Amino acid sequence: MSVATLPDVKTSTGEPVIRRRDSWLWLVNARLAVGITIVAIFAIGGLVLPFFAPVDPALQATYLKNMPVSWMHWLGTNSLGQDIFWLLVFAIRNSLILGVLVGIGVTIISTVIGLGAGFIGGNVERVLMLIVDSFITIPLLPLLIMLGALIRSNQAFLVLAIIVFGWAWGARTTRSMALSLREREFINMARFSGANTFDILLREIFPYVTAYMLVNFINTMLFAINTEATLAVIGVSRVEIPTLGSIVFWALNYNALFTGNYVWLVAPIVASVLLFLGLFLSSTGFNAAFANRRGVL
Repeated sequence: MSVATLPDVKTSTGEPVIRRRDSWLWLVNARLAVGITIVAIFAIGGLVLPFFAPVDPALQATYLKNMPVSWMHWLGTNSLGQDIFWLLVFAIRNSLILGVLVGIGVTIISTVIGLGAGFIGGNVERVLMLIVDSFITIPLLPLLIMLGALIRSNQAFLVLAIIVFGWAWGARTTRSMALSLREREFINMARFSGANTFDILLREIFPYVTAYMLVNFINTMLFAINTEATLAVIGVSRVEIPTLGSIVFWALNYNALFTGNYVWLVAPIVASVLLFLGLFLSSTGFNAAFANRRGVL
């Protein structure tokens, strides 16, 4: 990355300030590039390919059972007469949609509550942090297992449950950032200039937490997909809906390893590992890029 002299920015002694040129290139690092590439491949494949599916892959007995890999069936078929490739495509789409919905919901709630508690302070902060700490103590996975066993929850319920019980950690982190920012000099200047609380939160503090919001969104996606897969594998979610976890569930129940249909079990596991790797690399890559940005400017 090149270094440029900005003649219009000078120190108190009149010397020009030397800094790196503002550019989108600051965002690029190897980890982030690999992560975004992996996630983009999964997202494009999961969102576009379903439009070309010949039949609904969730339907059973569509094809002959346990057919080998061929040009007609790229990953073969399973013991339920389903094409494994198209089943995997729909599973990736459903898992990504679930992750995105949970990520959006958790990020919005945690940001609003965290910023409000950290900046407003006083009794508002005490009440909000009491609620946050109460939700942090709730073990999410055992709760979802219990609810799934009782009511056999669908995807919409699972999204809502993870959002309701999964926002607290992000809110606590956002609150700590708001606490450190509210004492800065530019915040005091904004107060003296007549800006109200909403304007200060939106225009002065919110831009500083957007980087964390993006990282938190990706991490929440990773957590949501992993949670759904765990629930599906143990059979306490709607396994009739194709997801990465439900494919593993049916493969284990029909003894895919013992019948020699390894692709049925291995394909969703490999896809899950690659998707998790892509999300993890994207999260850590964005975090490193934003940290580098703060160090440069």
